[in-house]
Amino acid sequence: MLEFTFLGTSSGVPTLTRNVSGLAIHYGKTKDWILVDAGEGTQHRVQQAKLSLQHLKAICITHVHGDHCYGLMGLLASAGMNGRKDPITIIAPKEIQDWLEATRHLTELFLPYPLHFIDSHTFNSSFELDEKLSIEVHSLHHRVPSYAYAFKATSFQRKLDHQRLVQLEIPKGKLWGYLQQGLTIEWNGQLLHGKDFVIENTQHVSAIVSGDNDQPELLKDACRNAALLIHETTYTQAVLDKVGSGPMHSSAKIVAEFAQMMSLPNLIATHLSARYHDADGIQKIHDEIAEYYHGHFYIADDFHRYTLSASGELTLIK
Repeated sequence: MLEFTFLGTSSGVPTLTRNVSGLAIHYGKTKDWILVDAGEGTQHRVQQAKLSLQHLKAICITHVHGDHCYGLMGLLASAGMNGRKDPITIIAPKEIQDWLEATRHLTELFLPYPLHFIDSHTFNSSFELDEKLSIEVHSLHHRVPSYAYAFKATSFQRKLDHQRLVQLEIPKGKLWGYLQQGLTIEWNGQLLHGKDFVIENTQHVSAIVSGDNDQPELLKDACRNAALLIHETTYTQAVLDKVGSGPMHSSAKIVAEFAQMMSLPNLIATHLSARYHDADGIQKIHDEIAEYYHGHFYIADDFHRYTLSASGELTLIK
């Protein structure tokens, strides 16, 4: 139901192996997708991941720090230069809109498509992107206002009532197909209506994508029915203790303890300090999460793809 492609998993600055924050989310069976954060170089990552800006439906920016938004203006400009006409919804702090308007004025940025802007500072309801996806905003704790986005996907399945069809001795084939399409057929002198033989099943799954945040417990309500939390693990606890509270980031331990407390079935760690970008650093983050969280987890890498099924099963697709 949901597919996640990590475009950048580094905190602060890009390195040779990891770009700064960016996450593409596909939903449903269409080519439509959503972008969460757009650090510098994101549009290049979009090209490498073979994503089309023509199918980009919405952009969610978690906060105004540059490693989460400096790539936004170039991406919007490229979408316009590639002939985009359809609107894009942007959910972000009001400062992002102010920055966009200043950029338009000072650099003669022309966008041949409309933008629908939603201020995450004041938005306190659910935004229905379409019938398949809704987005909620949750406040976090960081040096600047920061937000998490809850993505709730809905799928609709239509199945034939096979047992009833067999009881009526209707042979498999065209007649079954007609009924599944909602059509009316005649069988043994009776008119049978498709709507009476189709079982509609609606399924929901929810994933939380967090911005920078040193208090995961703020997501307690958001995570109650979530199948997946994607959260920063910028440091190990030992390094966080040395760095101190000033940067206002989470350690792997803090996030793992929260995920365990909430009995979250799935966790993806991202936004890693450059000190953890080699194999030894990744292992340190992995071991700290594993010590405090006993659920299913991954440490994201650039271009890693994951699918989250309607039943809440998370699978890595490299």
